[in-house]
Amino acid sequence: MKVTRLLAGVAGVALMGVGASLLIDVPDLTGVLVWLGGAVVLHDALIAPLVLLAGLVLVRGGMRGPVRGALLVAGALTLVAAPVLLRPGTRANSSVLPLDYPRNWLIAVVAVATVTALLVAVRGFARSRRPPS
Repeated sequence: MKVTRLLAGVAGVALMGVGASLLIDVPDLTGVLVWLGGAVVLHDALIAPLVLLAGLVLVRGGMRGPVRGALLVAGALTLVAAPVLLRPGTRANSSVLPLDYPRNWLIAVVAVATVTALLVAVRGFARSRRPPS
């Protein structure tokens, strides 16, 4: 597990370096910083408390962790996709945002839900096969 954490940490730091290097070319950092600050506030003030409350209310027992994790991932995906999802319409330049982002967002959220459902099912099956203690 230590090797996996180390590799994940190294990959995270490398990706942060890529992101920082991309910020060097941005002419106006104020808009980027406002957006990033808003994302942090939105996450900490709205998404995280709602996810924790939903996990507390909707799920009992050992399945609470995977459901909360899935809700956090879905919330983060939605937050990242929000600018594109909230501003649909035609664009003057077809090369700007050329993909079907609402469909791709939905596919990603469905994938998260599917993996979570499989994980919950496997955990539930493993618990039901355990001898009573």
